[in-house]
Amino acid sequence: MSCEWQLKSEDGKSKLAIDRYDRVQTLYLTTGDFSALQQMNTVYPTQTRTLIEDVIRIGKVNDPEINMKFLRFYQDSTLQSLINEVEQQYANISDINEELSEAFDNLRDLIPNLEIPQIYTQIGSLDQSLVIGNSSIGICLDKYLGADCPLYQKPEYGYTSSQLQMMNRSYIVPDCIGFYLLSLYPMPHDRALTQVERDKHIGKIQWVVNQVLGKELFNTQYVQMIERYMKKHKDTIVDQLLKNNNYSVFH
Repeated sequence: MSCEWQLKSEDGKSKLAIDRYDRVQTLYLTTGDFSALQQMNTVYPTQTRTLIEDVIRIGKVNDPEINMKFLRFYQDSTLQSLINEVEQQYANISDINEELSEAFDNLRDLIPNLEIPQIYTQIGSLDQSLVIGNSSIGICLDKYLGADCPLYQKPEYGYTSSQLQMMNRSYIVPDCIGFYLLSLYPMPHDRALTQVERDKHIGKIQWVVNQVLGKELFNTQYVQMIERYMKKHKDTIVDQLLKNNNYSVFH
C-alpha cells in the first residue's frame, strides 16, 4: 500500500501510486477496528501524526486518550457524511494516478533535479486541501467532492463560488503540482511583499503548472506577465524563473 515511484517502467514513463491512507483511516473511524488503528500507528506514523496534530488539531499523538478523541471527533454527522461521500467518489483513483504520473514526468523534464514527493490521501475536516511537508503531499479528499456537494453549501463554511469551482476532482493534480512547487520555491521571507509581488509569485507557479499540464488552466494577468517574460527570455529555465524574486522584471 506504499506510494511507489519508479523512474522507468516498461513504456519508459514514470508510474506513481497514491497511498490510500484514507481507506485505513475510514476503516477505523467507521468500525473502530483495532487492526486498522494499529496499521495507522505502525505503517503510517507520520501521516497519522500530521492528521491528528496539524490537520484536525485535536491534540498530541502520544496523548493516552488520543485514539478515543480521534474516534469521537469523526462521529460528527457532517464528518460521517464526508467519509461516506469520499468512499463513493474515490473508490477508484486510477485516473488521478495516471495524471499525476504524467504531470511529474513533465515537471521533471522542466526541473531535472526535482525530488518526487510521497503522495497519500486522507480525510480531514473541511479546512485544508493539501498538507505538504517532509517531501510528502497529503491530499484531503473531503475538499474535492464537487461544487454541488450539499455539505459545501452550508453557510457556516462560507465558500465562495470561485472556491467551489476548484473543489472538485479535476483540481487535485493541479493543486498537487502548484502547492508542491510553492513549498520548494516559497515567497521570500527577508522582506515584506506587496500584494502585487505576491500575485506575481503565484503567477510564476501557475504558469509552470500550465506548462506541466499542457493547458491554460490559469490565465490571470500575472500568469500573462510571466508568459510575456518567458517569450522574451527563451534561455531562462524554469528553475531560474522560480528562483527569480526580482518581481520588477515581470510586467
